[in-house]
Amino acid sequence: MQVQKSFDDETKGALYIVPTPIGNLEDITYRALNVLKTSSIIAAEDTRNTKKLLNHFDINTPLISYHEHNKEAREKEIINRLEKGEKIALVSDAGMPAISDPGYELIHTSIQENLSVIVLPGANAALCSLVGSGLPTSEFLFYGFLPRKNKEKKSELERLTKVSSTIIFYESPYRIKATLQTLLEHLGDRKISMARELTKRFEEYVRGTISEILLWLDTNEPRGEYCIVVNGSNEVKEKEDDLWWGHLSVEDHVNYLITNERLSSQDAIKRVAKERKMTRREVYRIYHVE
Repeated sequence: MQVQKSFDDETKGALYIVPTPIGNLEDITYRALNVLKTSSIIAAEDTRNTKKLLNHFDINTPLISYHEHNKEAREKEIINRLEKGEKIALVSDAGMPAISDPGYELIHTSIQENLSVIVLPGANAALCSLVGSGLPTSEFLFYGFLPRKNKEKKSELERLTKVSSTIIFYESPYRIKATLQTLLEHLGDRKISMARELTKRFEEYVRGTISEILLWLDTNEPRGEYCIVVNGSNEVKEKEDDLWWGHLSVEDHVNYLITNERLSSQDAIKRVAKERKMTRREVYRIYHVE
C-alpha cells in the first residue's frame, strides 16, 4: 500500500505529467506553463515539436527526449534525477502523456520508487471527441489504436462486440476506411462519430451510421488522425430487478427455495450461487454466518 501526499514536501523530486495542446495553443493552462518554466528538465516525445511550443511561450527549460525507442535507457536517468530532488515535466507531442503516447512505464517505475507523480489536467482528444459525439457519455471505454494486422484487429472487435459502453478508438487516415469496414462487419451498423483536427481551424465532426460514413468517405478524402466514437452494444442485458428473485436478499432467496421448492439447504445454496453467479462459499457464508 502507498499513500502519496503530493505537496507535503516540495523539496523532494516529483514527476509532473503535463498535457499539451492538441491543436490550439490557447488551450494550455497557466499551471502547465508554470510547471514547464520551473522544471529542471522537460522529457519530450519529440524535442523538435516541444521546442516550438516552448518558443511560442518564451520558455527556456532544457529538453531531453523520451520516446518509444529510448524509454528504457532514459528512464534510469530520469529516475536518478528525481531521486536527487529534481522536478521533471513529462510531455507528449499533444494531449495527455501515457494515453496512446509514451509515459506509462516511467510513471509506473516512479510510483514503485515512492516518487511523487503529479498529473495536471488538460487537453485530451478522446474526451473532446466523446463529448462532441452526441453519444452516451455516462459510461465509456477508451481503446485507442486497434491492432494493424487484420486477424488481431478482428479478434479484438469480437471481444468488444457485447460491450454496452460507448467505445473510443484512434485511427490514421490511411487505415480509416478499412477499420470502419471491419467495425461494420463485427459490430453492426452502429451510430458513430468521427472527429479530426480538434481545436484547430478545420475542426470537423462527422456523425452518422458506419455505413453512411463509409459512403461519405467515398467522396471525401480522409485527412488527419481520427478519433472514432462508437455507440455501445444495444443487446438487452438481463438485470437482477427483472428476475424473479431480484428483490430478495441472498438469505431470503435460499429460504424461498427451501420452503417453496422443498430443496435441502445445501441444494438451495448451490442453486442460489448459480443464479446469482456467486461461489457456493460466498452464499454459504452469507446464509450461515452473517
